[in-house]
Amino acid sequence: MAEKAIGKITNYFGRIGVAVVELTEEPLRVGDNIRIKGHTTDLEMQVASLQIEHEEVDEVKVGESGGLKVSDVVKRNDIVYKVTE
Repeated sequence: MAEKAIGKITNYFGRIGVAVVELTEEPLRVGDNIRIKGHTTDLEMQVASLQIEHEEVDEVKVGESGGLKVSDVVKRNDIVYKVTE
């Protein structure tokens, strides 16, 4: 499985389990498989929901930031990788 860095986490809201991801390389879509890695983070998951300004969206484009529901704690500056087979 190949991984490509596509962005980073810029904020995390622990009470609601949502991370803000800023995309710099590729768009992120619902259904994509991703891996979030950092000093203490290593989380693999499938994107279940994305939001921009509290609106559900199917895709967050390069240069945009969007809310990503995560299943575990992530931290600012963790790198987001898109996982492909």
